Amino acid sequence: MSHKPRSYVLSEATWKEISGARFDVAILPWGATEAHNYHLPYGTDVYECDYVAAESAKLAAAVGTRVIALPTVPFGVNTGQLDIPLCINMNPSTQALVLRDIVSSLEQQGIPKLLILNGHGGNDFRQMIRELQPATRVFLCAVNWWQIVDGRAYFEDLGDHAGELETSVMLHCAPELVRPLSGAGDGKARQPRIKAMREGWAWAPRKWTAVTADTGIGDPKAATAEKGARYAGAVTTKLAELLTELAQADPNDFYS
Repeated sequence: MSHKPRSYVLSEATWKEISGARFDVAILPWGATEAHNYHLPYGTDVYECDYVAAESAKLAAAVGTRVIALPTVPFGVNTGQLDIPLCINMNPSTQALVLRDIVSSLEQQGIPKLLILNGHGGNDFRQMIRELQPATRVFLCAVNWWQIVDGRAYFEDLGDHAGELETSVMLHCAPELVRPLSGAGDGKARQPRIKAMREGWAWAPRKWTAVTADTGIGDPKAATAEKGARYAGAVTTKLAELLTELAQADPNDFYS
């Protein structure tokens, strides 16, 4: 670790720092372990979630918000990548059980609100929250970090997976793990034969190796650390504002 321990990041905090503290909101980053083209590591979704959660918590804490970033869950839904070596799948039903146990712990410890920060396109926590919310006093919500800010103002080719957006963010937050872009695949993706799926109003899970030869979707060649810094800065600023609003909100008086 090349930085000083951060008391708003649970994995770096001590019992002395936590025992006397109260938190109004916790943030749970949830990533995946999967191939990301030839130039990004399998832990890309984990590193990005770690970074966005910690930086957002830092900004929120700086204005007095009592927030704690929980450790990132490293496994996500990868049922379409089971034929790719060491892509680790966690089924949605398993995620729901893991989430239930985490929420139960927070409820017993008096933490009233939880924001799930999703970093993987295969994860979807909305239905889990619909089922879990009536059974807990902890207020639950979820955010996909790459949807917080429209990337079209920052990138030429957003890409769907390991493209310019993701690669730029990794060049900013974990540059030592990014291999030379000269060795990256072009991220070219095959399109469904069914028109409705190409148009986006019908959906089916993708068989990843049938869609892409290099496991990427989107060309990363135009990625830069500077683009990643600008985009990540905008994302974490908005997320910090949400954390502060969430901490202050009364779930019993939530609508105006």
